[in-house]
Amino acid sequence: MSMERIGFYPGTFDPITNGHTDIILRATKIVDRLVIGVARNIGKGPLFSTEERVEIVREEIAHLADAETRRRVEVKSYEILTMHFAMEQGASVIVRGLRAVSDFEYEFQMAGMNNRLNPNIETVFLMANDKYQFIASRFVKEIAQLGGDVSHFVSPRVLRHITARFAQNGKKKLAAKR
Repeated sequence: MSMERIGFYPGTFDPITNGHTDIILRATKIVDRLVIGVARNIGKGPLFSTEERVEIVREEIAHLADAETRRRVEVKSYEILTMHFAMEQGASVIVRGLRAVSDFEYEFQMAGMNNRLNPNIETVFLMANDKYQFIASRFVKEIAQLGGDVSHFVSPRVLRHITARFAQNGKKKLAAKR
């Protein structure tokens, strides 16, 4: 009997984009179980709380994957060192998506550091589908905040969350001016 191969896909997912979901679905083809780790990273100034991001990612998985795939994917939040959380989950693989050469340099350095922390966990890079290579969560947030159309970059479910958040933030700004 072979051991279960557990993959860990870390990120802030603020918000989860079509590129993220593509990587998630592709990663499920190479691991038996995938843990999506939603990092609690307030230093990045998240649009959504960690709890909201976990719930949004769970919604995406529920709608995008078949029942078998959904059964093999878990979404959890964490606020410790990524390698430590991967170890806690029993992961043997960390999954990372690459969009461009600029991603590679950062991810290459991170993979080297992670290897020093635990050489038993491999980092696997999945190249972004060419339809998604230019999508970045920070751009999605900026475009949406300025009233642009982000419907090509996120699912309709995520778009509803983004629209509601910016509508809510706009109301707060108006109330503060009064």
